[in-house]
Amino acid sequence: MSDYILNFLGGLFGDSTAAEVIIAVVFLVIGFWGLIKGADIFVDSASQIAAKLKVPLIVIGLTIVAFGTSAPEAAISITSAFQGSAGITVGNVVGSNIMNILLILGISALICRLPVKKTTFRYEIPFVAAITAVLLGLGVWNSDLDRIDGLIFIILFAVFMGYLIMLSKKGGSPAVDDVPTIDENASILKMVLFVILGIAMIVLGSDFTVSGATRIAEAMGLEDRIIGLTVVAFGTSLPELVTCIQAARKQKVDIAIGNIIGSNIFNILFVVGISALVSPAPIGFSSTFIIDSIVAIAAAVLLWLLTLKNKRISKLGGGIMLLCYAGYFVYLFI
Repeated sequence: MSDYILNFLGGLFGDSTAAEVIIAVVFLVIGFWGLIKGADIFVDSASQIAAKLKVPLIVIGLTIVAFGTSAPEAAISITSAFQGSAGITVGNVVGSNIMNILLILGISALICRLPVKKTTFRYEIPFVAAITAVLLGLGVWNSDLDRIDGLIFIILFAVFMGYLIMLSKKGGSPAVDDVPTIDENASILKMVLFVILGIAMIVLGSDFTVSGATRIAEAMGLEDRIIGLTVVAFGTSLPELVTCIQAARKQKVDIAIGNIIGSNIFNILFVVGISALVSPAPIGFSSTFIIDSIVAIAAAVLLWLLTLKNKRISKLGGGIMLLCYAGYFVYLFI
């Protein structure tokens, strides 16, 4: 639908590249808003329904809320896969993961020191590096990601969910967002309608975002990969950015790193897995993504090294992360 609207508006303004870029940017902004707002509405409403059905809060947190965090990435990647924009499909996930660690945690660490839980340091951060290496290996093996690869990621995702459930039973705190406040007076019918509204906003938002990003890439002569790794990755990482900065400002710093690591795991295992399973054709994994994937692995290793001694990220560590991201950003455009 968004392509038809873009074509219609483009026809009104003739062949002006500047006008086409401005229209595409407006579509991008509308798409981001729809993704983020739709994810919020979906998470809040679905959580209310689950609570009404007496589903334990920890299960809500491990499923609905965790999915909501990665809903923008999932919607963008799946939509891009169907539209044949492999650069945005893979670039969105890899770019978001790099940005989550180097940029978002870097900014958060400058606000206050970020402690790392023992389980996050021992298992979850190395797991992020390992599954990113799996993504790189499978992508390089056949130069694409097919349904078998998607199935592998979904199996690993199931293993991760089992780990979170085991951790919660032991009294640990899984790496997911806080569960929204439950309103006991909320009507299930009303919440169902809001769930449908949230899903519709996510779907339409992803459609607008992908179309806008693709048109910007075409008009400016940029690769889909660059747009996916930067503009789209930043837009879909906005929920994590807001959550982490708010958590750091409110001194709820134990939430910050857990959210980022959990989101990165969901992005690779769930988002790439589902995208590869439902895509009508294998998702292309070009050679240019090799360096990007290596950077994503290096970012996870850097996070682990910075927390090795004191199990926290200092302001110095945050500065190092930001410098590394700045270097990577420059590399993308040279």
